[in-house]
Formats: sequence, structure tokens, C-alpha cells
Amino acid sequence: MFARLAILLYAIMSYAVFTASFLYALGFVGNYVVPKSIDKSIDVGAPANLSEAIVVNLLLMSLFAIQHSVMARPAFKRWLAKFLPVACQRSTYVLLSSLILLLLFWQWRPIPAPVWQASGITAWLLTGVHWLGWLIAFASTCMIDHFDLFGLRQALVTLRGAEISGQTFRTPLLYKIVRHPLMLGFLLAFWATPEMTAGHLLFAIANTAYILVALQFEERDLIAEFGTTYQDYRRRVPMLLPRLFGAPR
Repeated sequence: MFARLAILLYAIMSYAVFTASFLYALGFVGNYVVPKSIDKSIDVGAPANLSEAIVVNLLLMSLFAIQHSVMARPAFKRWLAKFLPVACQRSTYVLLSSLILLLLFWQWRPIPAPVWQASGITAWLLTGVHWLGWLIAFASTCMIDHFDLFGLRQALVTLRGAEISGQTFRTPLLYKIVRHPLMLGFLLAFWATPEMTAGHLLFAIANTAYILVALQFEERDLIAEFGTTYQDYRRRVPMLLPRLFGAPR
């Protein structure tokens, strides 16, 4: 029972760190409230030169991409199971991802050179799409199983002494429109801004490239897990763009 309680406390702690990183991400990408955002910093001293800023920012995003993708692969999960209980695996993934995000926020080098600046109704529309993106991203996690996605369900099941069961394949609500509404939400939040700077553009391009590559690996894993059920789903539902705006992939 002590071990089960420890697993639950670990899952709660991991979720708390995730919540902090997610809330900071809202301010970081949107330039709201937080002391250091994608375009602004209160750091004292000379700003980083352009080449240093690009290299550091790309390294930070690459670190997140590598960790986020490698730890999500089934082969890595099987290896990790030799050292950690299965109930801790998702919480560990969430914790490390969140800590790397916080490192990115802390060490990010703003590049404030303007790319575009909208005003009036256009600025309001872009801001609305930005917040719609965050709403879609969060809502997408709730449409499948928010607590499973962030490791809490596994810890609660273990606390009861039950066996952790796999997730069944479901396509609720937005998942009937696009296969990856979570990623669509992130893309909207990253790109829709009334004030696009060079640093923000670098962030958006790099994360878009990562999402497009990572989804190929994720879909391969989903096909391996669900077989023809997922293949049929792929044929019927587009990956990111609703069919009204683009052909399915």
C-alpha cells in the first residue's frame, strides 16, 4: 500500500508540474503576464546576438522534441519497464516533458525583430484564433481521457490494486473531424498572433516541423496497435485540416 500511495503522490506531483508549465506556456506564447515570454524578457544585461539566439532556441526545442518522441515509442516503454513500474511511466514522461518546457521558457532568447503586426479587427481575430487553439488543445485531452494522458488514471488504478487496462480506440467529437485535434490546437495557438516576431516565427516553424514528423511515428504506432481499425480511420478522417479546408491524408 505504501508503494501504491507513493506512485499516486508521484503522479500528482508530475501533474502539478505539468499544470505549471502549461499555464506558463499560455503567457509565454501570448506575451501575457509572465516575466519572460517568447518576445520579451526582464533579464538584465546585453541581449543575445542573433546567431546565439537561433542556436540556443533550436537546441532547446530539439531537446524537447527528442525527449517527447523517444519516450513515447513502445520500444522505449518496454525498456523503461525494467526500471520503473508501468503505473509510473506516463507520469515520468509528463514530468520530464514539463521540466524541459520550463527549461525552454527560462533559457529562451527573444528575437524581437518584427515580421508582421496586425491591428484593428484583424488583431482581434488573430487573438481569438490563438485562444481557440489553446481551448481545442485542452478540450482534446478531455475528449479521450485527460487523466490517462497525464498518468493519474494509472496511479489510481494501481492504488485500488487493479490491473491497468489498455485504452480502447474511440473517436469522440473533434476526433471525428481531424485525427489529431490536440496538435491542430497547438498549431493555431502558435501561429495566430497579431504581432509576429522573428523569434516567434522560429518557434512556430520549428514546432510545426516537429509536429508533422512526430505524427508520422505516432500514426505508425497506432496502426501497429489498432490495425485495420486505425487504417480505416485514416482513410475517412484527415490528419490536421478539416475536410472543408483540405483533402484528407
